[in-house]
Order: sequence, then structure tokens, then C-alpha cells
Amino acid sequence: MSARMPPLYALRAFEAAARYGSFTLAADSLNITQSAVSRHVKTLEQSLGCKVFERKGPRLSLTEPGRLLAEELKLGFKIIENACSAVGAGNGALRLKAPSTLTVRWLLNVLEGFHQAFPDHRIQLTSAWMDVDAVDFHLEPFDCAVLLCSGSPSGERESLKLFDEWLVPVCTPALGGDAPWTLERLRAADLIHPSRDRRDWKRWLERTGYAASVPWQRGKLFDTLELGISAAAQGHGVSIADLSLVAPELARGTLTLPFRQAVRSGDSYHLIWPRHMRDHRALQRLRSYLLELVPDQGAIEVERLN
Repeated sequence: MSARMPPLYALRAFEAAARYGSFTLAADSLNITQSAVSRHVKTLEQSLGCKVFERKGPRLSLTEPGRLLAEELKLGFKIIENACSAVGAGNGALRLKAPSTLTVRWLLNVLEGFHQAFPDHRIQLTSAWMDVDAVDFHLEPFDCAVLLCSGSPSGERESLKLFDEWLVPVCTPALGGDAPWTLERLRAADLIHPSRDRRDWKRWLERTGYAASVPWQRGKLFDTLELGISAAAQGHGVSIADLSLVAPELARGTLTLPFRQAVRSGDSYHLIWPRHMRDHRALQRLRSYLLELVPDQGAIEVERLN
């Protein structure tokens, strides 16, 4: 450590005090005394040659240099925590992030097969709810991710397209009945939205030309495709779903397609990794394995609207 750098214990005490706005709460979080936090902050100010806190009685407020330092330290300590987590808990495993619905409906089974085929390569999976799929490899403890996105390459990332998202309405056969679905029936049906911004129904209705006739703003709101599919399977209305991810239910007959038009959302599932991971042996094998087991999107006969 550079002789010009303040002591790490002083930086840690300051970051906690800045985060809590209190020496006492910072001391509790670090399992040290309040006076120790005060001494560490004083050491930091002497090392930096400036004040990081303004003290007005029991109240603390950050100075401008203190605010800037606190913001950078928050990121820095997060990176250190992630690195320690990777070594201590990961134990050499490839750390993979994936959205929850994809995990439950496809990825878990695929990874079980991967571990049987390659027992020397361990994948540590984290299933996460994401309104918009994203990963930050600098701040999050992951080596790769499967995300629903455009897959646009960047200087620091590489990606592999797995399969496209095709949106279709789904409901129970009982809700469908024997009569064919019409625009009038859809207009009167209870819509189920798997996202709070209702974007998937809006995309499907606009592409099929029904948006002006069906009040897509109404209906039940859920946070994930999985919850929307589950609600539809219980007969609570018509949800919008990814054709590939509901294929098993369609094959079993627990769900049906009231309309045969499938609309491409414009997004696809991609495996994404930082460029420096490209030669990682487990990642190379995972890329090939996922491609071999992507869902068969031609198995269900639909009219596809790009």
C-alpha cells in the first residue's frame, strides 16, 4: 500500500460514518467503539489535509471533499466485497446471473445436464428479478449472465445469441371454451400483464393491429412472466408470454393459444461475459452447451410477425 494512501481502517470507518450519518451507528456496524470511529476519521482528515465532516453538535454533514470521497469509497468497498465473496463462497465456480422466469422454465434443467456432462466445471447460478435485464460486471459478483436484451456488443463485453423472444397470448383451455376467439372476446377478457409498464401486451396488440380496439391499459399487473403465466394457468385471464418458455404447458394442454399470431419483441436471450473471460474453459464449454439446448422455436405452429 502506498505510504501516501490513508490507512484502510480509517477509510472504512469514514465510509460507514458517511453512510449512516452517525459515528455511533457506524461503530455498531463495524463492531468498534464510537470513540474509535472518531479517532479513525481524525486520522483520515490529517492524512488528507482536509475536513470530511462538518460537526454541528451531534449532527454530521459531509463537506464537499467528504461527499466525493464517500461516493468513490462506496464503489471501491463494493468491489472488494465482491472479490472476497468470489474467492470465499464461489470456490472457483463460474458465477452466472439470469432472470427468474428463464431460470425456472429453461436454465435450471440445462445446468443440471451441464453439471452431469462436465462435473469438473461448476456453475454458481443466481436467479434475479430484473424489470429490465442488466448486469454490471464491475459492481456485481458475476462472471457471465444470460439476459433478455438486444445483445449489442461493446468494447468490454462479448455476447452469444441463444434464442429470440416471441410474444403470444395464453390462457387455459377452459377459459377459451369451444368458441373461437375473436377481437370482441379479447376486448372483454381480463388481461394479465407480466410487467407493470404493460409493454408486452402493448407490443403484441400494436403489431397485430388490435391496439386501437383493445383497452390494453387495464388488467392485472405482475412483476414477472412467470407470475403472469401462473395466473393465466389458474384461469384468472389471458396473459402474454414467451412462446419458447410456455411450450411445455402448450404441449401438455394446460395452456392454449387463443390467437395464433406470435410477435417478435425485438429482444433475444444472450449469454454475456466480460471480454477478459473469453478464454475461460468453463465459459467456453457453457457457451457450446447452451447453444445445443436452446428451445425448438419451430415446434409450435404459429403465424410469426417480425
